[in-house]
Amino acid sequence: MNTRSFLLILILWRVFTACECQTCPPDEIPGQKDSCTFAGEKHFIDGYSPLDSVGHLQAVIEIPAGTNEKWEVNKTTGNIEWEKKNGHYRVVSYLAYPVNYGLIPQTLLPEVAGGDGDPLDVLVLGPAVDRGSVVPCKLIGVLYLTDTGEQDDKLIALMKGTPFEGIETLDELEENFPGVLSILRIWFTNYKGKGILDSKGFGNKEEALTILQTAIDAYSLKTDE
Repeated sequence: MNTRSFLLILILWRVFTACECQTCPPDEIPGQKDSCTFAGEKHFIDGYSPLDSVGHLQAVIEIPAGTNEKWEVNKTTGNIEWEKKNGHYRVVSYLAYPVNYGLIPQTLLPEVAGGDGDPLDVLVLGPAVDRGSVVPCKLIGVLYLTDTGEQDDKLIALMKGTPFEGIETLDELEENFPGVLSILRIWFTNYKGKGILDSKGFGNKEEALTILQTAIDAYSLKTDE
């Protein structure tokens, strides 16, 4: 093989490995760090309450900050799985997630009310934590989003034991950590591509609590059926 052929093969390999989708490691073992399925001790949606015993929001972390593999909880099995698209495992073709991304257990955004039928999403500010962590945090607001017309709001919460812990409102977050809210809005309105997600701005803690309670009630109604 001559040098030109070798370089062409190398370029093609780099292009392929930089695309949005990858294959799962061949030696996948459920619950292991590098597998395509993470099985927890409990069902990650049904097995935890949305609030802990002292009223802190509980967030199940699906995607740690600083990573770009697209994982989500399987609503049937309750395991966290690496999402597939067109038969391949998804990797976000954008900057890595700037925040820990997850869901609030025992919540639901019903499709009949304009939601996506999934649990309520949450953005947890703080250092990266392991996938599958259930993190107590403080709710301070919401980023209003629509994804191809469906409600896709993201609660904004702060992790305990971090520099964000003393913050109580979005205004305080902006004053003490300028640029954080802009980063979140810009990232989440662009990571899927231009024009797919739309933001209507931010809502305060009271608005976020209303969204949370609506999602808790919707989950309760569904489980009572």
